[in-house]
Amino acid sequence: MGLSAQHILLLLIVALLLFGRGKISELMGDVAKGIKSFKKGMAEEDDVAKTMSPPTIDNDTTKNDRTKTG
Repeated sequence: MGLSAQHILLLLIVALLLFGRGKISELMGDVAKGIKSFKKGMAEEDDVAKTMSPPTIDNDTTKNDRTKTG
């Protein structure tokens, strides 16, 4: 039992009656601004990650050599 074309059309009509054309277009504009803001934030985060050097692991074992006393 899925949604048919008639059900979807009825839902769209009800949404238009409840919110009106202006409110729905404002909502879509706000969603678009949110997506733009998210993409901009992700791009800035990538730029910061590129400028920072990755942490390195020092594998020098001579620093931590312990001599065993018998």
